[in-house]
Amino acid sequence: MPLTLYHNDMSVCAQKVRLCLAEKRLAYEDRHLNLRAGDQKRPEYLALNPNGYVPTLVHDDFVVYESTVICEYLDDAFADPPLKPADARGRARMRGFTRLIDAAIFPATATVSMSMAFHHQFKPEMYETMEKARPGWLANFRLLQKGTENPAFPAAIKRLDRMIADMEGALADHEGPWLVGKAYSLADIGYAPYVTRLDHLKFLPGMIEKRPRVAAWYQRMRARQAYQDALARWFNAKYLPLMDEKGGEAWPRVQELLAA
Repeated sequence: MPLTLYHNDMSVCAQKVRLCLAEKRLAYEDRHLNLRAGDQKRPEYLALNPNGYVPTLVHDDFVVYESTVICEYLDDAFADPPLKPADARGRARMRGFTRLIDAAIFPATATVSMSMAFHHQFKPEMYETMEKARPGWLANFRLLQKGTENPAFPAAIKRLDRMIADMEGALADHEGPWLVGKAYSLADIGYAPYVTRLDHLKFLPGMIEKRPRVAAWYQRMRARQAYQDALARWFNAKYLPLMDEKGGEAWPRVQELLAA
């Protein structure tokens, strides 16, 4: 039963699906898309995923997109090892975490990532092309270029700090080492890329300074072979120095925002 994954190295959504595949020890055909080059908008890809974003999974002739849905599908289609708690309450807690990713955490991460670092990768000659493809793109991009002064930035970074606080609270509520208890689950897989992004932006140390349970959770996560195979191996050397530099410069302002 062949699997094909259309993905991007640094996409948090794609990282989540790669991590699920790695935990399941599933081999797949790798189709890496260059998002800056617009591979996700090419007609042949839009024929698979009309939304024009990554990731997309093809299992035989069945196409699945939306990263949360892909992870649930993989756990249903390939039972071993299970990545959902065995009991209904555990599964409800797990889905509470994964639902928040789509509803709040991904949008906040996109705002913070673009405001901090990724807007620097867009060349002026790309602006006209992007505006034609997505009317209104340029006006939003100008706001992203304001960095921490982007009007949307304070709410976004506070939402991510709340994510860390919620994780700390969940880990304090039970004896297990993972977000919903003793069982490593899709909740841990889902949150790993977002905590990693804060780490790459140099925001995480300050956020977890007084949240030791999240610090220990992150250490456990990075020690897993699947994390190394699905995330660390794919870290883009062109992105990391940019996030390191721009995030480090912004941290004093971020501290002020989080303290307000």
